[in-house]
Amino acid sequence: MSENLNNDFSFKAFAWLQFKKNKPALVSLYLLMFLVFIALFAPFIANNQPLYMKYKGESFYPAFSTLMNESKVDSVYDEQAEAQIVFQYDLMDWRAVELNAVVWPLIPYGASTADKYNRDYADPGVEQRMRNSKGEIVKLPGRLKHFMGTDKLGRDVASGVIHGTKISLLVGLVSMGIACLIGILLGSLSGFFGNDGLSTSRIQYWLGVIGVFIGYFYAFISRSLTLKESFDSGLLEGVFTLFISLLIWFLVIIGFVQFGKLFKKISFLNVEVTIPIDAIVSRAIEVLNSLPIFILIITISALLSEKSLWVLMVIIGLTGWTGIARLMRAEMLRIKQMEYIQAGKALGLSNMRILTKHAIPNGLGPVFVSFAFGVASAILTESGLSFLGIGVPDDIVTWGSMLNLGKNEFEAWWLVIYPGLAIFVTITVYNLIGEGLRDALDPKLKK
Repeated sequence: MSENLNNDFSFKAFAWLQFKKNKPALVSLYLLMFLVFIALFAPFIANNQPLYMKYKGESFYPAFSTLMNESKVDSVYDEQAEAQIVFQYDLMDWRAVELNAVVWPLIPYGASTADKYNRDYADPGVEQRMRNSKGEIVKLPGRLKHFMGTDKLGRDVASGVIHGTKISLLVGLVSMGIACLIGILLGSLSGFFGNDGLSTSRIQYWLGVIGVFIGYFYAFISRSLTLKESFDSGLLEGVFTLFISLLIWFLVIIGFVQFGKLFKKISFLNVEVTIPIDAIVSRAIEVLNSLPIFILIITISALLSEKSLWVLMVIIGLTGWTGIARLMRAEMLRIKQMEYIQAGKALGLSNMRILTKHAIPNGLGPVFVSFAFGVASAILTESGLSFLGIGVPDDIVTWGSMLNLGKNEFEAWWLVIYPGLAIFVTITVYNLIGEGLRDALDPKLKK
């Protein structure tokens, strides 16, 4: 019995074994974990506020207090001056405060913090200055140096690269998450049902088509301002508002379809017709693939009244689902001929249950590969848009926006080298992981 269990084949274990054999992909996976770590802990790695400080015998944690949305203002009583000293955590230049003890982050500067004593592209190889607690302009100590230089406003490049990691990974994951949801849904329906697998009455079909457009108007166009304000307020509120809009859209479509049942007695309207879902999805893919996507994204972004990071993610996601949909369609055409699908139909299982419980889970392998390549493409797209000054708002520092600053000052090589290297490494990591997944999930490699 134990021998049989040992001989049982586990595709997950086999895929992981194949992936580990690809050393570049395995190293890239570890590098991706490192990038995720940097993105998650960026506020603790690069921050202009101390992690811990001791002043006048009292301990303070400015960085943690600010990040935890606690009070950004604190005070301590100075017995010598017989006065209360007030600290404004996010506005103070902590380098000019004489502290009893201090623990700085690895990079003691925020991504948007301007150093007025080292502005106008401070070279990392030259002497940098600061104002000390006595009000004197002195040489900046090595621990507080801008070791990757600054931009025109005096913002630290190293801090910008670290915080840009969070923005780039967020853009890639969210935009491709949207693309995957759309691609998996439409591709699965297209390949599994084809042009004659779904049928309904004539009146319900046409009312459903009308409901799609009317529901879209009331769910998204009329609520566009609400959606924008909710995403500006926070991610959770934005996602919840988007979910409400999707719910409104589906409810309107279902309402129109159910309304068609009232016309059952009219034989002409109750004739059964097939829904050519495969043709609809295929034509939609062809239309989107025929358009220059990058130019389309630039056009849509330029039409917006204000720049928004979340709107940019949605645009990239809504225009990047076609490749995933084609993969899922091809997988569904293959899977629906499998014996276990036919057995499910013979047992009387509904098509939707077979699709969601059996077909889609077994067809997601190629999607994982496409997702990895898609994240790299989304990051490159965001960097390109930010380089052109179209992507994210001006107050958000990204790798592309730093490159945009570098093109205006050719002598500031550090504004090109470091962000460009970060983009190159991240794109390479995702591409190598994608190739590793493609080889690991290929059943032809099974021995």
